[in-house]
Amino acid sequence: MNFFAELVEQSERLRCLPKRRLFRSDTSVDQIARLRYLAWLWLAGGFAMATATGVCFHLQARLGTTGFVYLIVIVLLSLMDSFITSAVFSITAVGCLAFFFTQPIFGFRVAELRDVAALIAFLTTSLAITTLVRRVRWLGKAAREQARLLDLSHDSFFVRDMNAVITYWNRGAEELYGWEKGEALGRTSHQLLQTRFPVSIDDIMNTLLKMGRWEGELVHAKRDGSQVVVASRWSLQHSANGHPISVLETNNDITLRKRAEDALRRSQAAYLAEAQQLSLTGSFGWNPASGEIFWSEQSFRIFGYDPDIIPTVELTLERVHPDDVALFRQVIDKATSGEQQFDCEYRLLMPDSSVKHLHVVAHVVTDEPGKRRFVGAIMDVTATKLAAQKLHEAQTELARVTRVTTLGELSASIAHEVSQPLAAIVTNGEACLRWLGHPSPELAEVQSCITRMIGEGRRASKIVHHIRTLAKKDSPQKTLLDLNDVINDVVCLTQREVFNHKVSLCLKLAYGLPPLLGDRVQLQQVIINLMMNGIQSMDGIHGRPRELLIESRMDEDGNLVVAVQDSGSGIDPENAERLFDAFFTTKPNGLGMGLSICQSIAEAHGGRMWVSSKPGHGATFQLGLPAIIGRPDNARGQIDFRELTKRAPQ
Repeated sequence: MNFFAELVEQSERLRCLPKRRLFRSDTSVDQIARLRYLAWLWLAGGFAMATATGVCFHLQARLGTTGFVYLIVIVLLSLMDSFITSAVFSITAVGCLAFFFTQPIFGFRVAELRDVAALIAFLTTSLAITTLVRRVRWLGKAAREQARLLDLSHDSFFVRDMNAVITYWNRGAEELYGWEKGEALGRTSHQLLQTRFPVSIDDIMNTLLKMGRWEGELVHAKRDGSQVVVASRWSLQHSANGHPISVLETNNDITLRKRAEDALRRSQAAYLAEAQQLSLTGSFGWNPASGEIFWSEQSFRIFGYDPDIIPTVELTLERVHPDDVALFRQVIDKATSGEQQFDCEYRLLMPDSSVKHLHVVAHVVTDEPGKRRFVGAIMDVTATKLAAQKLHEAQTELARVTRVTTLGELSASIAHEVSQPLAAIVTNGEACLRWLGHPSPELAEVQSCITRMIGEGRRASKIVHHIRTLAKKDSPQKTLLDLNDVINDVVCLTQREVFNHKVSLCLKLAYGLPPLLGDRVQLQQVIINLMMNGIQSMDGIHGRPRELLIESRMDEDGNLVVAVQDSGSGIDPENAERLFDAFFTTKPNGLGMGLSICQSIAEAHGGRMWVSSKPGHGATFQLGLPAIIGRPDNARGQIDFRELTKRAPQ
């Protein structure tokens, strides 16, 4: 009965048919047929009752014997129709027993009390048996109806006992597997279908007994030998005392879906492999516990190994550049000891002595508790590294050309700075000759003149050294620098230019600033560019002072700041955000590379540049650079404030 109850449940879930409509006909044709059937049944029942009464009366059968004959007739009638028909014939049978087989006969009065008890017992037994028969008949009809509905389903349903012997096989199973019901019943399902399980059958049965159901994908063999993939659902059936007695297995054919998924997966894999090859990016998986490694096709190409080789950490180490082996081992050790992700760059030394630059990123994924594996990407960034190197070389050369161009603009200032110590040397040399030409040479005066000549010569040599340093082509060299020394060097080179443009130059330099790590020449180039821009921006200013302020200080974040402030016309707000873009300029003959190069130099030193301006009131360009140590306690408030207002000699 549990089997049929499960069939009822399954069919209701699939078809959503109300129970009350299973056995009811709502058409007039069915009603007429019903009335005809009842008329035939009542006539047949009446004839059977009359025949039984006549035979028993003729044979002078006792009350109990006749009652059993009537009970047989009533049971047969109950199997053919409703409870009402059975009840009517039961009452009729009691009347016949009382009229023909109790004393006095041919009357409904019963003289003996035991006969009354027998009649009551007969009626009760008849109604009880009729009820049970009708119940069994209804259940059988319901089961047949549900089985018919299950046969209409395209899904495969079959029932097997705990020994896997098939006890029910629906039409969907016949269509799916090719075996008729008579051929499948009584056979072991796993042998008949040659079932291939995703896990062991013992594990599946343990889950079924524990949870009462199991779901998964199975591979079955059809009658013609072809294979089919099904989504299988098992439901365990229990007896009244709770013991498992059978398993209802529902199978849905997903072969076409699986083929489509496999085709899609292969297509995606093909696209992924092509995309990885184009982007020079491979993927990998790594289980630190077992050491198992998976590489994509592109990963094999990057490392230069044949795809048939099983990748290992040791195999990877064979390709790592000797200078990067320690870094690689450090990353492996951290990942093995519990690191959740890593991001590193290292080089490969290939068999042909070429060098590849790799960027590797990965993070941990946990499939099951306690089981860690890394999934990541391997990017061949060799081309990017080479391009960045060439770009850096081009930027360095462009910066040098810009410095040379700036030196050309500062030629008057440079000539003035060099001519001053040379003139002093000539003057002191002439004085030496005069002192030596005296009848009594004044050796003390000669020594003093020679000392001054040596000082002026060193001054001229220092100026020439600065100019050569700015002009020559050297790779950047970062050393510890004093920011104020860099500013003072630039002021010496640009002082003549300041005087020629009739600009008042003010220095506001903070004492005790910590050193910074930078390239002196590049930082001089930035400050020279900012000063020249400020000086040139004030050429059209008349009627008010032309003032240029250079300030050094330390901000609240511990960074060194150089600010160059002019009193020119300011910057148009529309152009403020584009000032540091390459090839953008507001000068008629400008190239638009000066501020862009300055920004690149600032970023290469870990700093930044920014500008603030009020139209009509000048602009302030600021350069922020990281200091080596924190700000000293005496840095704030101690300022060297100098105003250089000398005019160039006529």
